[in-house]
Amino acid sequence: MATTQQKTVRVQLVRSTISCSASHRATVRGLGLRKVGSVRELEDTAAVRGMINKVDYLVKIL
Repeated sequence: MATTQQKTVRVQLVRSTISCSASHRATVRGLGLRKVGSVRELEDTAAVRGMINKVDYLVKIL
């Protein structure tokens, strides 16, 4: 049996979403980030990478 291991990516919110557009705020929430400094570990999929690229000025990949 082969064990399949999901690749993950850790994302941290480093800037506030106060002055952002509503779609960027929704993208950050879709990534599961709430407060500045919060960190989430997500599956490394094309959809997640696209969301990260959209709000790359707000988040940092750890």
